[in-house]
Amino acid sequence: MAANKVLKAQAREGVGKGAARELRRQGRVPAVIYGDKKPPVTVSVEYKDALKFIYAGGFKSHILDLDVDGTVHKVIPRDYQLDVVMDQPVHIDFLRVSGNSKLHVEVHVEFINEEKSPGLKRGGTLNVVRHTVELIAPANEIPEHVTVDLSGTEIGDSLHISAVTLPKGVTPAITDRDFTIATLVAPSGLKSSGGAAAEGEEEAADEE
Repeated sequence: MAANKVLKAQAREGVGKGAARELRRQGRVPAVIYGDKKPPVTVSVEYKDALKFIYAGGFKSHILDLDVDGTVHKVIPRDYQLDVVMDQPVHIDFLRVSGNSKLHVEVHVEFINEEKSPGLKRGGTLNVVRHTVELIAPANEIPEHVTVDLSGTEIGDSLHISAVTLPKGVTPAITDRDFTIATLVAPSGLKSSGGAAAEGEEEAADEE
């Protein structure tokens, strides 16, 4: 398993809006570490580092080693706020995790074997209903992505979470239905013929 990425941080004493504004003027983003039955710790991170981590993708589904003045905290970003005008990070919440923690995360969906799909070869279109799926996973076993195999799929087929092989100990966060991840829909010229393709599109609309 790949080593956790390291994000540098500094402890901060000042709290409140005034202190937060001063930190931002210094090019830093206020943040807090909480959870694991320990007191919260207020910290700050470099603005450029926060921006890089957030926009690299998967920010809220990866464990980080948050290095606070030499003390490393194993955390996962739980939330962050962006300035509504500038679209820049203004605050980050980090949750402490331990090896036996189970986390609710969103994981990217990857589709493979498009070339082995008869439906796509006949001009069908992959209609992606969910680009990410919500999972419950052990902190040290969060998958980088979930894989959906398109081999043998035909126009009108729906691909559900039950068709995805998840790592041991990882389960869907949604448990009350076998939700749709994607459907194969007919080319626009064939949609008027109805049938299975139309039913697949209706199911996708219901999931959304």
